[in-house]
Amino acid sequence: MKVTAYSIKACEKEFITRANNKRHDITLISNRLTVDTVSYAKGKDAVLVFPSDDVSEQILLDLNLMGVKYIVTRSTGTDHIDLKVASRLGIQVANIPSYSPESIAEHALTLMLALCRNIFPAHQQMLNNNFALDQLVGTTIRNKTVGVVGFGQTGQALVEILKGFKCRILVADINDFSEECKALGAQQVELEVLYKESEIITFHVPLTKDTSYMVNAKSIEQMKEGVMLINVSRGAVFNSIDVYNALQREKISKLGMDVYEFENHIFFFDHTNNPVDDQLLIAFIQHPNVLLTPHQAFLTREALEVVAERTIHSLNQFLEKGGIS
Repeated sequence: MKVTAYSIKACEKEFITRANNKRHDITLISNRLTVDTVSYAKGKDAVLVFPSDDVSEQILLDLNLMGVKYIVTRSTGTDHIDLKVASRLGIQVANIPSYSPESIAEHALTLMLALCRNIFPAHQQMLNNNFALDQLVGTTIRNKTVGVVGFGQTGQALVEILKGFKCRILVADINDFSEECKALGAQQVELEVLYKESEIITFHVPLTKDTSYMVNAKSIEQMKEGVMLINVSRGAVFNSIDVYNALQREKISKLGMDVYEFENHIFFFDHTNNPVDDQLLIAFIQHPNVLLTPHQAFLTREALEVVAERTIHSLNQFLEKGGIS
């Protein structure tokens, strides 16, 4: 199968090349899939994409005209792909249902611990030869009530880890996981209860019409004063302006995010010589009670290996079913 792989990072090449084992003719390029680069897929059977790629209607129409029949996204989420248009055009789409949920769960915990113990402010102080302790008093996770929103594989992996911290764990999910929660020492409750009782809330949900802006001015008011929020799911789960305003008035005391609502065209790229002009993003980065990472929660060798293997597996399945040589 002839394939163009868009948005390939240097750290991915080793894993994709090894997983492919020369079976498919894959052209690896660092360019994003856009109207300007879609022509690189001409004459290909499939494209591999990433969440930063544009797989909207016009791109899909162009891909269809070029003969592309298959898309594999190197992610669990598919919100960057117009699935209805792809289906109408007969373009088959595959994603990676899960890949090292422990990687994402551990990153969420890393953000929690770093914020609880003021790790980043401590580092900044020491860079300035300031070794005083007065501004670095932290708090423990032990005995805190931690709310986990979304009990998929990542949420479950995080709850497994949190058990060791002896905290009270509340879980909210649209599906009934009460028995699974009980086995892990957690309690499934309604989302409103989780908001009301949790001192730390971490989000592990896909981006859908129901989860878009689920954290907004109204839902924030249901939360405890001084709540800590963690988001390692999708940026638009948070209404960024509402979250920032709540930070400013200290309704939210600490914020850890690996994603950002307007990250497209910014995250995954080096802007050293072309500084970003997103003033809200800059405000988040500069806020003393915010720890923001550039969508790297998935970025472990273990996860990259799984993503590569499952990406090639999807191509193999398309090949077998489609009769392409």
